[in-house]
Amino acid sequence: MKHPLMLALFCLAAAGSAAAQTPPPAQAPLPGAPPCDSCGVVQSVQYVEKQGQASGVGLVAGGVVGGVLGNQIGSGRGNTAATIVGAGAGAYAGNQVEKNAKKTSYWVVSVRLDSGTHKSITSSSQPAFKKGDRVKIVDGKRLALIAN
Repeated sequence: MKHPLMLALFCLAAAGSAAAQTPPPAQAPLPGAPPCDSCGVVQSVQYVEKQGQASGVGLVAGGVVGGVLGNQIGSGRGNTAATIVGAGAGAYAGNQVEKNAKKTSYWVVSVRLDSGTHKSITSSSQPAFKKGDRVKIVDGKRLALIAN
């Protein structure tokens, strides 16, 4: 009678000890670890593409080229109309080409710091981090993956 009771108590004690030794989740700092002001968890990784600003050079150049090409079409009033339409279409096209040539693209990584604040880090290349990764902000502008 004593042996089954002792066996049951031993199993309960072993199970409780094993449960107490499970590691904390990857998103939380380790208990007893020194606080890290620049450590946190990646909340999102987004690709951003920003349209460039036109200075007017593309507009003027496109208008001139379009006007010259439009002038080659037709004669008399048809020639005048083709020149005006060509200049307008060329100006629009030139403006769009200039905007596309000046467009910028970058990646934004949003991090929720252990202090509860949020910080965004930009990168010109695709970062190796994903949502949920534990990271440290280095020099205020780079991220380093923290291994738990």
